[in-house]
Amino acid sequence: MPPSFFPQTVIAVVWDFDKTLIPGYMQEPLFRRFGVEGFAADGKSGFWDEVRGLAAFYKKRGLEIVSTDALYLGHILTYVREGRFPGLTNRMLREMGAELAFYDGVPAIFESLKARPSALGLAGPPHNITVEHYVVSTGLRQMVLGSAIAPYLEGVWACEFVEAVAPPGYLSSEPAVEGDQPIAQVGYSIDNTTKTRAIFEINKGVNVNPQIDVNSRMAPEDRRVPMQNMVYVADGPSDVPVFSVVHGSGGRTYAVYQPGSDADFDQARLLLEDGRVHAFGEANYSEGTQSAMWLRHSVDEIAKRIARERNDALAVVLGKPPQHIA
Repeated sequence: MPPSFFPQTVIAVVWDFDKTLIPGYMQEPLFRRFGVEGFAADGKSGFWDEVRGLAAFYKKRGLEIVSTDALYLGHILTYVREGRFPGLTNRMLREMGAELAFYDGVPAIFESLKARPSALGLAGPPHNITVEHYVVSTGLRQMVLGSAIAPYLEGVWACEFVEAVAPPGYLSSEPAVEGDQPIAQVGYSIDNTTKTRAIFEINKGVNVNPQIDVNSRMAPEDRRVPMQNMVYVADGPSDVPVFSVVHGSGGRTYAVYQPGSDADFDQARLLLEDGRVHAFGEANYSEGTQSAMWLRHSVDEIAKRIARERNDALAVVLGKPPQHIA
């Protein structure tokens, strides 16, 4: 029987971003830079107010099917074209990512969870267990990559913009690209449902081996990060598809709520009552908090199970050694 393609000793902690790692939405630095209101006092003229009305606006004009999760990306591009976000580039978005303020305990929780296999004596041979962090977000990838947590991440699935657009005939005479250009098209988008695709890409190891296609048939024992080796952390009902996939496949799921918010608390509580998550707590990851302790214990339990299963498998392979007959 051929050996497994991957040793399956990776624990993946997968994070949502907005309202999970930061108190609000990551686009706030963008709005501040260009003097745009996110939510306006009149409930009509703010950027997010307009986004909420776009589906009805377009349907009145004959569009029958609207991708509501991706509408805000097109509206950002409209703001660029109309001069509300003049000259906005991917480099600027990455720079603005450095302005994001995180919940207490971030990014320290990333480092402390990565250190858990070493603390348990499982980071070296024979098990070589590691912890990896990923962000899967409907937000902007360049802002995440410019933020304080970027050095701790093995991968980021989020939305991307294209600056230099390929014109007709580009295959025969590729145009020269001179410096940064304003963003002009959506290059990659992810919504609350397609987040599950990112989970399966992590599961199969697409991010470390481009030869693997997420739709390829792959036996469970050959996947890089089994679902039971995953922990998914997010804030709300929009994450139900991923909660369902990870929870239903043996992984760990955890909901967070904004400290002091009754509405967010109820939202997280309902996720627990509906069986979507294993536990929930405040979005405070400082040492000794409910969230930090739950994450640490979950990573520890997964690491110990991996080591135990590997020891059991080794015992089966080796069998009982021969002995002298008395």
